[in-house]
Amino acid sequence: MEEHESALVLTMGRATRQVDKGVHTKLPWPLETAVVLPTKQTQELQFGFREQNGRVQLVEDEALMITGDENLVWADLLVEWRIQDIEKYLFAVDDPDRLLRNATAAALRSVMGTTGLDFAITTGKFEIQEEVERQLVELMDSYGAGIMIIDVKLQDVEPPQQVSAEFKAVTDAREAQQTKINEAGKYEAERIPAARAEAQKLLEQAEANKQARINQALAEVAQYKAIYEAYKANPDVTRERLLLETLEQILPGADIVIVDSSEGTVKYLPIVPGGGGSQ
Repeated sequence: MEEHESALVLTMGRATRQVDKGVHTKLPWPLETAVVLPTKQTQELQFGFREQNGRVQLVEDEALMITGDENLVWADLLVEWRIQDIEKYLFAVDDPDRLLRNATAAALRSVMGTTGLDFAITTGKFEIQEEVERQLVELMDSYGAGIMIIDVKLQDVEPPQQVSAEFKAVTDAREAQQTKINEAGKYEAERIPAARAEAQKLLEQAEANKQARINQALAEVAQYKAIYEAYKANPDVTRERLLLETLEQILPGADIVIVDSSEGTVKYLPIVPGGGGSQ
């Protein structure tokens, strides 16, 4: 036997034991016989198509089926399986390979019969093949054929040729839509951090301006309080000083002339423009 093979020993036509590669003894024929099968080798079932000499040919009677919205569709898949129990594989059913093909057809047609054509030919591939695999595993377990399903791979799902162009246009439009969505998501991902940073910067600037205005206001209040306290202490002097400071602000660069009158009061004479001195 090869590494991937196992043997079922039949004693007087009755299965007695299953052995793997190694040294084993058995009684001579016809007392005991051994049936060798590739139990560790993964085998493939091509449904809806056949591949021969590197060329793939559609098997129409298998691939053609009706969808849940009553449209015709071509669907084919590949089933990977392995013999799990030689005794069940040989004696539980008459033809385990044909049983596997019929069960595959039943599972695939059942799933496609509840699936819309648009979903089947666009985004539904993985969901369809997962459901087909689930149903196929249940069927083979219920028959007890000694077959283990390893994987189901949906190959192609295509609409009839009469409407293939229309469905291709739908598929192209959906792909373009997804591209736009992806681009919008990328733009959003780029702009949001930048917008947040800009917003934070504006908040910080506003907070700084706010604090500066508060500090300025506090300084002005302190100045006004100081002036008020000085005014309360000596109103006449403060009033005159404020008047002089105001004149300096209104007429910068002008000379202000102050003289004593004979009446003992201070008079404010007309301002002499230019650089004249006091009189």
